[in-house]
Amino acid sequence: MSNEQSAQPVRAAYQQEMLKRGHIIVRTSMVGIVVNILLAAFKAAVGITANSIAVLLDAVNNLSDALSSVITVAGAKLAGRKPDREHPFGHGRIEYLSAMVIAAIVFYAGLTALWESGKKILEPESADYSMLSLVIIAVAVVVKIVLGRYFKRQGNAAESAALVASGADALFDAVLSFSVLASALVFLGTGISLEAYVGAIIALFIVKSGIDMMRDTLNDILGERPDPVLVRRIKGMLAAEPEIRGAYDLMLNNYGPGRNYASVHIELPDTMTVEEVDRLTRRIHDKVYQETGVRLMGVTVYSYNTNDNEAIAIRKQVYRIVLAHREWILQVHGFYVNRQKKEMRFDVVVRFGTDIPVVLQTLQREVQAAFPAYDILIDVDMDISALGHNS
Repeated sequence: MSNEQSAQPVRAAYQQEMLKRGHIIVRTSMVGIVVNILLAAFKAAVGITANSIAVLLDAVNNLSDALSSVITVAGAKLAGRKPDREHPFGHGRIEYLSAMVIAAIVFYAGLTALWESGKKILEPESADYSMLSLVIIAVAVVVKIVLGRYFKRQGNAAESAALVASGADALFDAVLSFSVLASALVFLGTGISLEAYVGAIIALFIVKSGIDMMRDTLNDILGERPDPVLVRRIKGMLAAEPEIRGAYDLMLNNYGPGRNYASVHIELPDTMTVEEVDRLTRRIHDKVYQETGVRLMGVTVYSYNTNDNEAIAIRKQVYRIVLAHREWILQVHGFYVNRQKKEMRFDVVVRFGTDIPVVLQTLQREVQAAFPAYDILIDVDMDISALGHNS
């Protein structure tokens, strides 16, 4: 059986998993939409009847949550479309765009709520709570706790950060609703009205939530450092292959949740044939895809000297020279020396904020001084992922 044939069942299972993930997101979001609309309606009725700005703003918060779920469903549907000629990596990043829209809605709702609370603080009006309104608010607290736990559980099952975040938001909403209930009880017991101030606090938390969502989504769109656990796992899988001495410069490109494409450098003995390298790269592609769902789209090969004690001694001396600059250098890899042609090449991983031209000039000068007869090529890599295995 060929590598491609052996990989087909794995890919089919992975596609089935992505389809299941989409169903979970849609079903959970629909539950959120219905529950939040009902809560918003009940709270709006209570807020209007009791003349309570805090309850009304809590209703607006529930309404924005429902709208967020609608956008989540639309985003999941659009993101699930198959790749086409214009978008060969699929449409998964639409989920990030829909998250940005949700963040903007939450932020706007928070600013509006803050404005209305400010007016109520400057021009206070007495609230008039009934026993029914208190019961409705108390029930809302319980419902939000149940909804939050449900969202978190389903989000973890679908590996959906959006659902997990919605769950956390729902649990936080329960705290806000409880604060509204507490302010109502304080008013009934003492006659002191705190609901406008509670409304302002709720509004500030809504604004903060919108800003946090924007920041997280922007990080997804701009591209973050890959998950170090996933990086270590993939590099460990590669380094476990007997032919591979080290795995470096793993770059992960995310095209939406569950859609990761990667490139990596691997270090192989200089005795391997092209046919052996070809067979190895196909094997590790299927291995990584099967265990992580990440596609290795590009594998670059470094060669290292074998059965040459003098070359090994040169490598150790070069490593000592380079790694003496720990303030600049995080790692050295990809070292190879051709003693017959007097050629030497290696890569260095530098810290962010380092003056790269200065680093190159310094390393070139020091290594050249130790090996004046050699042509030396030094490439600079950035610390884009957790560092790999160094020999």
